[in-house]
Amino acid sequence: MSNRPETSAILAGVRERFATSTDFTIGMEEEFQILDPVTLGLVNRFEDVAAAADPALRDRLAGELIASEIEFKTRPHADLTHAARELAQGRLDLCSLAERLGLAMGITGVHPFSPWTQQRIIDTPHYRLVESELGYLAWTNNTWALHLHCGVRDADRAVKVATRMRSVLPDLLALSANSPIFGGRDTRLASTRTQVFVRSFPRCGIPDAYADWDDYAANVAFLERAGSISESTQIWWSVRPHHAFGTIEVRICDGQTELGESLALAALIIALIAEFCAQLDEGRALPVHPRAHIEENLWRAERHGLDGQLIDLATGRSRPTRAAITELLEATRAHHGPLGLTTWIDRVSDTLEHGNGAIRQRALLDAYGGDVRAVHAQVVERTRASAQEILTQHTTGAAA
Repeated sequence: MSNRPETSAILAGVRERFATSTDFTIGMEEEFQILDPVTLGLVNRFEDVAAAADPALRDRLAGELIASEIEFKTRPHADLTHAARELAQGRLDLCSLAERLGLAMGITGVHPFSPWTQQRIIDTPHYRLVESELGYLAWTNNTWALHLHCGVRDADRAVKVATRMRSVLPDLLALSANSPIFGGRDTRLASTRTQVFVRSFPRCGIPDAYADWDDYAANVAFLERAGSISESTQIWWSVRPHHAFGTIEVRICDGQTELGESLALAALIIALIAEFCAQLDEGRALPVHPRAHIEENLWRAERHGLDGQLIDLATGRSRPTRAAITELLEATRAHHGPLGLTTWIDRVSDTLEHGNGAIRQRALLDAYGGDVRAVHAQVVERTRASAQEILTQHTTGAAA
């Protein structure tokens, strides 16, 4: 086979897809735990939930490796307000469906006590392939994430901006950390999900830096020729060009119990991508930082969440993580209003002041004397209630 990327089946038509992509369109994906409503343990009922959904809802649902997990995915939207409405309604519809089936739904980055040995891999061609290739790594990957797709026109531009996004992944992880309890105890990690998934799967975590589309495509073609991958979705990086959608997909964030925090993270990600696109369009070079330096920050975010420090990759000096995220808010401020992000991104400051999901879970664990089930009962309640709050607050008034 030729070494030219154009011969790659995985890359067929992808450059053209990016050429017709629309800047800053938005799609979101949230992963839900399917739970017994009494014990709040995981139950393997994905197929039952999907089959019982009405056609409109079923079209937005997907399986995600294990049968105790289900994903809701929005349509592409021109702005975050419309995506927020669909995501909020989807949460409520899925929670109501679960209740009719005698189930419950919740979102955290990991389940706090259900063992991986009791979870079943769903029976689809893709996940049969994943299980056959990864075995134990697939079996133990009981994790729940938030994924954000942002449209970016032009393949070269998308690859360069995705490469720049690598450097801010630790900031986004620290802000989103929501998985401190695992195996029935506090792990001392803010994001245990990062350890379970990002640190174990191949072709995962922080990707290499790519200069342009041809540089990226050559790597994908190499992996395909070598027999490492047969489809693009076997590349699980925490930020990646998405071949089917012509988007940059950001996959670093823990699943969020509070829908308002999902939307705040989405707003910040979109603002960052818009700022990096603007810098590129103005002819400014985007800094490319060594993966080892980004990984050091990723560890700090995984371990300490908002309560630690991150390295300024330009100067090598550490500063509080909250200050680093505040810098990102300021650096992207020019895009908040024009892209309709202001209503949503303001929640980031609230999270910096009052704490993220990891901080809240630890506070609840202390208040409940170590009762992890009681903590998860609050998670289940807030997973639904926060969606209702978004619809009530933002389908009328300023965000309407």
